[in-house]
Amino acid sequence: MLLKQDDIVVFQGDSVTDVGRIYDEKDDLGKGYPLLISSLFAALYPTMDVKFINRGISGNRTVDLRERWKEDCIDLKPTVVSILIGINDCWRRYDSNDPTALDDFIENYRAILDRTRDELDARIILCEPFVLPTPPDRRRWREDLDPKIQAVRDLAREYNALLIPLDGIFAQASTYREPEIWAPDGVHPSPAGHGLIAKTWLEGIGAI
Repeated sequence: MLLKQDDIVVFQGDSVTDVGRIYDEKDDLGKGYPLLISSLFAALYPTMDVKFINRGISGNRTVDLRERWKEDCIDLKPTVVSILIGINDCWRRYDSNDPTALDDFIENYRAILDRTRDELDARIILCEPFVLPTPPDRRRWREDLDPKIQAVRDLAREYNALLIPLDGIFAQASTYREPEIWAPDGVHPSPAGHGLIAKTWLEGIGAI
């Protein structure tokens, strides 16, 4: 299993990770997959002391993570860093005419990973950004998001990180139940969607 006794796990990302966490309460995990992972892990491994920290911020893109990486990651001295970022790098192209070029996305992400590798002795987990085809206009986003998903896969290989293939997992789940069950707007997971992320993450690290 990837997690060890006394590990400190930091979850980083955007609204999919944030999920209403209270920023003034540093130990608040929000109401999404970080909370579920922490709860399930504690139940499964009651003798292990592992601290989980959520530093997701709604609306963030890779450039935002890059700017706040010291305060919200390096300074916390995590031993495990889990990153789920990228959907806003895509979304802003369609709702604000403010795209993030693929090269800029990769540059920002690589800068984050370089600092993590150089300044921390941390294991890295990269989660694919994802989008579901609901409402139907989300299908257009594929031309922008798919290359970014591939970039995350390539970076996982380059930095010897564990990849959590969320885009594929959500696509598979949507063959069992309609996409709205997992993410009503195609982006923000429902409780079931957060459960799916938590299950996939815990399976990925070898905890279940």
